[in-house]
Amino acid sequence: MESQGRDEQKGPVLQIVVVGFHHKKGCQVEFSYPPLMPDEGHDSNLLPDEWKYLPFLALPDGAHNYQEDTVYFHLPPLSGDLKCVYGVSCYRQIEAKALKVRQADVTRETVQKSVCVLSRVPLYGLLQAKLQLITHAYFEEKDFSQISILQELYDHINGSLRGSAVDGSQVYLGLSPRDLILHFRHKVLILFKLILLEKKVLFYVSPVNRLVGALMTVLSLFPGMIEHGLVDSSHYRPKSSVSEDPGLVESVSGAEEFVSVSVSDITIPPVEPEGEVPAPPESLSSTNGTNGGNQHLKPPSRSSPESSESDWETLDPSVLEEGSKESAEVKEAGSELRDAFDSKPGTPITVQPQAVTGQGGVMQGLVSGLEEDQYGLPLAIFTKGYLCLPYMALQQHHLLSDVTVRGFVAGATNILFRQQRHLSDAIVEVEEALVQIHDPELRKILSLTTADLRFADYLVKHVTENRDDVFLDGTGWEGGDEWIRAQFTLYIHSLLSSTLQQDNERLLADYGPPFIAAWKITHNYRVWHSNQHAAMAAITPGHPFQGQYSVADVKLRLSHSVQNSERGKKIGNAMMTTSRSMVQTGKAVGQSVGGALTSAKSAMSSWFSNLAQPAVMSNDPASLEPSAEVKP
Repeated sequence: MESQGRDEQKGPVLQIVVVGFHHKKGCQVEFSYPPLMPDEGHDSNLLPDEWKYLPFLALPDGAHNYQEDTVYFHLPPLSGDLKCVYGVSCYRQIEAKALKVRQADVTRETVQKSVCVLSRVPLYGLLQAKLQLITHAYFEEKDFSQISILQELYDHINGSLRGSAVDGSQVYLGLSPRDLILHFRHKVLILFKLILLEKKVLFYVSPVNRLVGALMTVLSLFPGMIEHGLVDSSHYRPKSSVSEDPGLVESVSGAEEFVSVSVSDITIPPVEPEGEVPAPPESLSSTNGTNGGNQHLKPPSRSSPESSESDWETLDPSVLEEGSKESAEVKEAGSELRDAFDSKPGTPITVQPQAVTGQGGVMQGLVSGLEEDQYGLPLAIFTKGYLCLPYMALQQHHLLSDVTVRGFVAGATNILFRQQRHLSDAIVEVEEALVQIHDPELRKILSLTTADLRFADYLVKHVTENRDDVFLDGTGWEGGDEWIRAQFTLYIHSLLSSTLQQDNERLLADYGPPFIAAWKITHNYRVWHSNQHAAMAAITPGHPFQGQYSVADVKLRLSHSVQNSERGKKIGNAMMTTSRSMVQTGKAVGQSVGGALTSAKSAMSSWFSNLAQPAVMSNDPASLEPSAEVKP
């Protein structure tokens, strides 16, 4: 907590960086304040090894197709720090002939640059609002050597935000769950459950501001996730560093336990008989054997960039099994763990966190290492090699198949990411609001139950109704952004509370037994279930929309199936095509039949009129003679 206090005294902003496109060198850093490298100047192009992808993240692929754009990205922590670095970049381009001072290296017709803010805290929308104004003013100078405005930006943000606590109103600025539900509708809940299962999820759309907005808005539905749950979300190493560091490869070799977990392998781990101590896994025993002698477990801490595995990850799953224990057994187990820990003097090691006073209080989680509330939230999803990369540059493509990465929620604009479907479990097409899940078994696990459909339909109806007044749209409580987040908080609270109940099969059935079985073997559930959270006793277990089936449920299920399944889409498209063809054919038939009837009517009228007319008799005598003479 002392380091956090020092960070608040320093201010949230680490650096202001300008990235430009050089016609020979490509994307490169042109200015940084304070300097990125301590021994270099403000105009140095050198970067720390951990941040070698910074220029490609700040100046995204295909940026020349847009006049301006905004990027959110995450950088790995530098050595000596264990927290993610949050980046916000505003990109613009200007015609070279409009510059007042044209430098010698400007050889193209347009100049492309990005102004970036690297921050300790995830204030995406707030930093974007300030950065857009400064970027506009910086380009209006038409002289990129005028860097005083960037230094003023650094001092202003740190001065205004120093020492202030990060709250929801600042964190969620620019992230609208209301717009997300209007676009994705019932599929938002599928995305929510997909991330709970810690799958490899890839968002795809252009431009980047739409991409990062949709991705971060989905994450904002998880209670406390953006505020405290992303500090370990960017712990990766550049490709060259992994291959050149044998020690790193050895240290992360144990991460294979959490890589390539097939959906078909989902099983409930067996419960050890009472009185038996589970045998240590082979990975733990072999590690201890190489060190020579038995080693005590060290207190869990944040995962470092050098390792995607911790001693807690090698615990037998039966230790974290669902079966609840008596309080006396918990205390006894806690005392045994305290004896086993070889901790430093003065370090408090407890099994159960201390009670938190107040609804908004957070404290350091024992196992997760995250700052948690009294319910144990946020869940430890983005930890131990599960990455959150709002935007991925093409140079980071190797991370999708890296053995140290057990999963990711990432965004991309390059079509090469979307084409390689085997590297992800699901691809989210933001433009078409499609969630493409490749594995049929995973689609079955993520199929929404009747209670889930009621919940999603409840959200959609409250968001879509009363949208006539454009001035009051989204300003009310029900159907607003905060209301939607409160509904998802209730959903996750009820889900967690249901897992703590005895004989909870009926309660969990409303969430989907296949989903529950898959979720219980994830890292985030095991970490949450390994501790007790006293505040959960006040949460009512069971699905918020549990109840008996009705005719409305049948209609809802049918509508959802038609809108989301491939067969339903084909049937719906066929019905639309057929109805459209029938309408067009009816018009054509009507016109043709009508024309034929009119023609027939006129013909019949003409015929009858001819019949009604008397024969015209000629008075000419010649006309009575035969036309030809008949000879005998």
